[in-house]
Amino acid sequence: MANFFQKLGFGLKKSSNKLTNGISGIFTKKKVDSQTLEDLSDVLISSDMGVKATMKIIDSFSKRRLDKELSTEDIKKELAVEIEKIIAPCEKKLEIKTDSKPQIILMVGVNGAGKTTTIGKLAAKLKQQGKQISFIAGDTFRAAAVEQLSVWGERNKIRVFKGADGCDSAGLCYDGITEAIRQKDDVVFIDTAGRLQNKTGLMDELKKIIRVIQKIIPEAPHQTLLTIDATTGQNALEQVKTFKQICNIDGLVITKLDGSAKGGILVAIAEEAPLPVYFIGIGEGIEDLDEFKASDYALNLLGL
Repeated sequence: MANFFQKLGFGLKKSSNKLTNGISGIFTKKKVDSQTLEDLSDVLISSDMGVKATMKIIDSFSKRRLDKELSTEDIKKELAVEIEKIIAPCEKKLEIKTDSKPQIILMVGVNGAGKTTTIGKLAAKLKQQGKQISFIAGDTFRAAAVEQLSVWGERNKIRVFKGADGCDSAGLCYDGITEAIRQKDDVVFIDTAGRLQNKTGLMDELKKIIRVIQKIIPEAPHQTLLTIDATTGQNALEQVKTFKQICNIDGLVITKLDGSAKGGILVAIAEEAPLPVYFIGIGEGIEDLDEFKASDYALNLLGL
């Protein structure tokens, strides 16, 4: 059975192929000169690394390697080192404290980012550690989201607190947390709506949920996690920036990295809107969501 490093390699195959093919195409002649650097910039930007991160990588790379003879493999290794420098500060572990129960984890993100699936996978991991968990189906306007959360609950024997279609999500969260305290749960995951078309409406709803939660547990939510779909490329970066304006984001979960050649977006986020990246997802299974490790990511992104 493949370990996560190998799975990450498979998952980032589209991204690494795009990058390595681009690099191989540029460095047909051995020396690094201003033209090859310009072409390399284009390859990195087209892999969704963003202009800022690309300029940083090229600047550092050129200082050490301009007019030097390098093989394609050397170039890839050099770039992996530069990319790791940018993304390493984002490598953080999600801490679930046990000093006060329940720990409230608020999940935010646009519809379709994989938020509900991420809740299911994270909860399954915590359940394996012996934690008692419940879900609150706070996305009350999407029956599909409630249903999906219920499926995860049944699969992992986790209680799901839900209300009538279209009910007030803040009120539902209040009741759900009250029940979680009564049941002595360790962790409560709250699924939320992700309708970004009306940013003000979403902002008001999230603020109301947080206000209501804090009436019961003043320090809650203990973690607010933003789920980002990597396949949306530069749009993912905009989502991070938007949600940072809406609420206090503690960290990211980046999903669907296996779905496109846009794996460089994590580098753009690290440079332009840095936040801890707790987990990355490269498939449908529970084991396909794992902790983010900067070195593994950089190496696999360059196909090393």
